[in-house]
Formats: sequence, C-alpha cells, structure tokens
Amino acid sequence: MAEDKYTATWVSHTSIRDFIDCPRAYYLKNVYRDPKTRHKIKLVTPPLALGSVIHEVLESLSVLPVEERFKMSLVEKFHLIWSKVSGKKGGFLNEQTENTYKKRGEEMLLKVMQNPGPLRKLAVKIKMNLPYYWLSKEDNIILCGKLDWLEYDESSDSVHIIDFKTSKNEEDDESLQLPIYCLLATNCQSKPVRGVHYWYLEKSTELTDKPIPDLVEKESQILDIAKKIKLARQLNVFKCPHKTGCHVCRPFEAVLRGEAEYVGVGSYREDIYVLDLNQQKEKESIIL
Repeated sequence: MAEDKYTATWVSHTSIRDFIDCPRAYYLKNVYRDPKTRHKIKLVTPPLALGSVIHEVLESLSVLPVEERFKMSLVEKFHLIWSKVSGKKGGFLNEQTENTYKKRGEEMLLKVMQNPGPLRKLAVKIKMNLPYYWLSKEDNIILCGKLDWLEYDESSDSVHIIDFKTSKNEEDDESLQLPIYCLLATNCQSKPVRGVHYWYLEKSTELTDKPIPDLVEKESQILDIAKKIKLARQLNVFKCPHKTGCHVCRPFEAVLRGEAEYVGVGSYREDIYVLDLNQQKEKESIIL
C-alpha cells in the first residue's frame, strides 16, 4: 500500500489508552464530531488544566540554551500561561478550586527551580511539531506523540527520555506510555535511547528510573491494538464493555445529552465543555 498519511490511522499513547479503557469513550473523544459545528468535543477538568500549563512551561525550556533556561522565573511563566485555563476554560467551577490547583502548580515549579536536575543539562529536540513514524506501512498505521524531554548524554552520545507527571498517582507498570515514547525517540531521531524516567513533580525532586522496554515485543503489542482501532473505525463499532456505561464514557455521554456547559472553541478547533461531576453523581445515584 502506498504511504498516505492523510488516509492512515493515527494512534498515540492517549488514543490507545482511551480505546483500551472504553471503545465508546475513544469514539467520543477521537472520532465523533458535533453535527452542527463539525467540531470534536473536549471536556476540560482541573487536573488536565494544571498538567497542560506545567508541561507548557517546562517544555518551553528545551528550545533554549542551558544558560538561558532559568533567566525568567518558571513561576512567572506559569502565571502568564495560566490565563489560558483560568475559570471555566480550565474546568474550574469556583475560585477556591482554581486557587488550590494554581498553588499546586506554583509549588511544583518552585521545586524544579530549586532542583532543576536534567533541565540544567543539554537536551535533544526532535525537529517535528508532532513526532511520528509508520508503525505499519502495510496496514497504513502511524504512531505519533510528543515527548516531554530528551536529555542528551555527551559521554555516550545518547538520550534519556523524561516524562513529567503532575498527577498524585503513579503510572501503572503496564502502561504503554514509555514504550511508545521509546519507539518514537528511536524512529524520529538518531541518538540511541539509554534511559527512561518519570519525574513526579509534586512529590519528588528525583527521577524515577524505569527499565528500557523490549521494543520489538512492545511494537508488536501496540500494532495489535492499533489494528483493532482501525477495524473499529472501519466498521464504526465502538461499544462500552459495560451495559450502563462506565466512568470513562459517561462524562462524554452527558455532553451529548446537553448536560455540560459549553465554554468555547479550543486551539485545535474543538468544542470545549465543562461538567459538574458532583451533580452528575447525584443524578446517577438514589438514596433508599
């Protein structure tokens, strides 16, 4: 089959996780378009808003020379970017919740400024807005994704993958995130990968080392899931494994029922909604 990235099925860590969690949620997040606006839909939540701002602040450092990365306070950068997610634009339904998340972000970045670790070292920047490669030309499937940070190790002429985590929970050992990032780093730039790490910004100033995955095995596993995604898209069959829906797809079903509040159009021309999850829980429960 001829290479055609416009007809290819694109998969990423996020879309693969969505499909594994619930095919219906995958459909509502990645395929469905509002029949009136022709836009995809997106639900904003405080954790997502916090994570996006922290990542934008830290990733902006990778394009700067080492000596210039901390000339401007990271907290000051954080405040400038925070305006993008302030209020309901970030899923904040009240000022108290927003201030709580904003304070968490400030404290994370203060820790990073005091203990910058790998951010004080050389970094490799992949020359692609969205790194991708052909997972399978025969199946017309592309794997894509953005890597948070590639630290360059001069002594071995190699790179270390670092993924920033703003959640309080640790990533599951079965997660395909680091294997996918390893595959992207291996196929989208020339330096070998010699280390993979998480950086849990809220609770640690140190990196959490993870073993380098078997890329042949993981690539096969990811391709198998990607083929299932492609087939589901071809057949237009995306069923939640639970008869009454699950915690992953229910919030998006609420959007379709008109129970979420429309916030505006996002940077990728998606319709942004915010949902009061406490009200949803009340609607889904009954006191006997």
